[in-house]
Amino acid sequence: MKILVCDPIAPEGLEILRSAAEADIRLHLPEAELLTIVGDYDALVVRSETQVTAALIEAGRKLQVIGRAGVGVDNIDLEAATRRGVLVVNAPASNIVSAAEHALALMLAVARHLPQSYVHLKQGAWERENFIGVELRGKTLGILGLGKVGTEVAKRARALEMNLIGYDPFVTAEAARHLEVELLPLLEVLGRADFLTIHTPLTSATQKLIGARELAQMKRGARLINTARGGIVDEEALYQAVESGHLAGAGVDVFEEEPPHDCPLLKSDKIVVTPHLAASTVEAQSNVAVDMARQLLLALSGQPTPNVVNAPLIPREALTAMAPYVPVAAALGSLAVQLAHGPWKSISILYEGDVTHHSTLPLKVAIIKELLEPFTEERVNIVNAQAVAERRGLKMVETTNPVCANYSSLVTLAVVTPEGTTTVAGTLLRDQPHIVRVNDFWIDVVPTGGYWLFSHHRDRPGLIGAVGNVTGEADINISSMQVGRLKPRGQALMVLGLDDSLTEAQMQKILAIADIFTAHLVKL
Repeated sequence: MKILVCDPIAPEGLEILRSAAEADIRLHLPEAELLTIVGDYDALVVRSETQVTAALIEAGRKLQVIGRAGVGVDNIDLEAATRRGVLVVNAPASNIVSAAEHALALMLAVARHLPQSYVHLKQGAWERENFIGVELRGKTLGILGLGKVGTEVAKRARALEMNLIGYDPFVTAEAARHLEVELLPLLEVLGRADFLTIHTPLTSATQKLIGARELAQMKRGARLINTARGGIVDEEALYQAVESGHLAGAGVDVFEEEPPHDCPLLKSDKIVVTPHLAASTVEAQSNVAVDMARQLLLALSGQPTPNVVNAPLIPREALTAMAPYVPVAAALGSLAVQLAHGPWKSISILYEGDVTHHSTLPLKVAIIKELLEPFTEERVNIVNAQAVAERRGLKMVETTNPVCANYSSLVTLAVVTPEGTTTVAGTLLRDQPHIVRVNDFWIDVVPTGGYWLFSHHRDRPGLIGAVGNVTGEADINISSMQVGRLKPRGQALMVLGLDDSLTEAQMQKILAIADIFTAHLVKL
C-alpha cells in the first residue's frame, strides 16, 4: 500500500505508517501537482494546510482513506469523500490534556500577573506591590461546556481545591455529579464564578455566547479564560469589561480572526494573550500523529475504526429502505432541540409501522445529529452517534411497534427536561416529511425550510388575527398556517410558516397578546 503524506506530522506517526506501508512525504504541493500524483496512492495524510477538495478526491482513483492529523476536518470535502466511499479518520482526543493544561496555565497567569511582572522585571523594575494576585484555592470556577476538555479542566481544578460549577445543557446531572460539578443555568454560573473558563465549540448556538450583557452578569473582579474558539466571546465587550475594572483580567488563546489584526484584546495590559497554543505541546503533536496513523492503518486493513467521521456502515438494502425517512427523523431532532428547554434528562424514540422492518439506526443517527451538532464540535454520524450520546451522559430508550394506527410509519421523539416532556412525531406522506404531532396536538406541517412560529394558546376568536397583525406590521409574510386544538375554546397550538425571522421585540409583542402561553421561533 502507498500513503501520501502532504503535511508535516511527528516522526512517531511516520514510523507507524512505514511499518505497514510505503509512505511518501511530499509537503506543500499545489493542488495542480497533487491532482497528477494522488491517483497512485491508497491513503492521504493531511493536517490543516492541504485542502482536500472534491476534485482531489475524484482524482484519487485508488484512495481508500484520508487521515487528518488533528481534530477539525473543515479542509476535507466530506460529502465528496463519502460519495466515493473514502473513509475520513481523525484524532479527536489527542490534544485534550494539552488544551486543559493551557486553560489552567492562563488561569494562573491571569491570577498572578505572571506576564506583566516578567516584563517589568526584565526591564529592571522591582514592583512587587503592583502585582498582588489571588489564589485559586477556594475560588469558584465556572466551566462552560463539560465535554472532553472541560472534563479534564474540572479534574485538575479539583486538585487545586476550587469549587466547581458548570453549564452544559447536554450533560446530565448524574454525569456532572461524577465530576463534582454543580450544574446551573448559564446566568447563575456567570453570577457566581470567580473564574470562568470556556470549553464549548463555536456553532450558530454559541456565536457571541458571552457578550456585553453576559459579562455584566459576572462578579466584579472575576476573571475569564477562553481557550475554546474565537467568536464565542465578544472581543470588544470583553475588552471594555476588563478596562472598566468590572473584570479583573482575562486570558485568551483564540481569536475571531487568526492571526488577529487590530484586535482590542491585544491592547489591554490586563489581558494575557497567547497565539492559539492550547494544542502546541510536544506530547500533543506526537499523540495526534500516532493516533491518526493507527486509525488510518486500521481502516486500510478493513478493521473497525473508532474515529471515522463519515461513511455509514449499514447494509445497503436497509439504507435504501430507510433513506426517505431520514429527513423525517432530522426534522424531529431539529424541532425538539429548539422547543425543549433546560438540561435533558432522557430521550426516547418510538418507531411504529413499516420502519420497524428494517434497521432504524439511520433514523436514530439523524435524530442524535440534529440534537447534538449545534452544541458539539464532534461530527455525529452513523459510526459514532451512540458513543457521542453516551459520552454526553444521554439516556436513550428506543422502542418499536410493528403496528401503527394512523400511518404506514410513524417516528415519535420525546425529550424530557426538568420543565417537562417535549414530544414530536413525524411521518412520510407523498414522499415528503411531515411533522404530525407536537406534544398533545395533532397537526400537519411540511418542514420545507425557513422560519416557523409555534404558539401555544387558548383557542378564542381574534387571537390568530392579533398574531397576524404583529407579522403584518413587521412586513413578514405568512406562508402557511396550521392549528391543532384539544377542544373548542380550549388549549390549542398554532404553527405559522414565515418568510422571514421575527426580532426579539416582535416575539415579545406576540407573547404579550392575551391568552398566548408560549411562543417559539423555529428554523427548520
